[in-house]
Amino acid sequence: MAPHADVRRLLFTTVAVAATLLLAGCAPGSGPVEDFAGLPVLDEEQEAAGEAENTDQGGETEDETEQGSAEEVPEPTGDEPYVQYLQDGGRLAITIWGSSTCPVVSTDLRVTAPAGEGNAVEAVLPEPEDGPCTADFVPHTTVFSTPYDVTTTEPLEVTVGDAVVTVPIK
Repeated sequence: MAPHADVRRLLFTTVAVAATLLLAGCAPGSGPVEDFAGLPVLDEEQEAAGEAENTDQGGETEDETEQGSAEEVPEPTGDEPYVQYLQDGGRLAITIWGSSTCPVVSTDLRVTAPAGEGNAVEAVLPEPEDGPCTADFVPHTTVFSTPYDVTTTEPLEVTVGDAVVTVPIK
């Protein structure tokens, strides 16, 4: 084989490996990107966009309509996990209520059905800790990058423990 062919093959292999590593470095991992006590806070741009989306053709907001056409998003109560998109769908916030000293923190987010085939993910929860925990009941939020295999243009089913929460279309 000619020396040029070996050099070309080596160059092609190096470029292919570098591209693979670069793309892998850009892909979000399945682990949390943020974890904190409390509910997620929407920035002003998201709140403004949310207000615009919750307006029907008559200009009334979701609170002003009796049988409004806007899809109603339940307020977090603690009865079940609360899941919402952040950063225009680029992140997914999962809020779980429990003890402030022993919060339930999702450790991983797994796609169980890709977009077009169910659009569903599962939040992996750790085994409950043994030991004393305070008896308070507070929210704790874990934020994940939204996986590439799901879409914000279909409702997203999120399984958190025994609960299944549907996140509306973004």
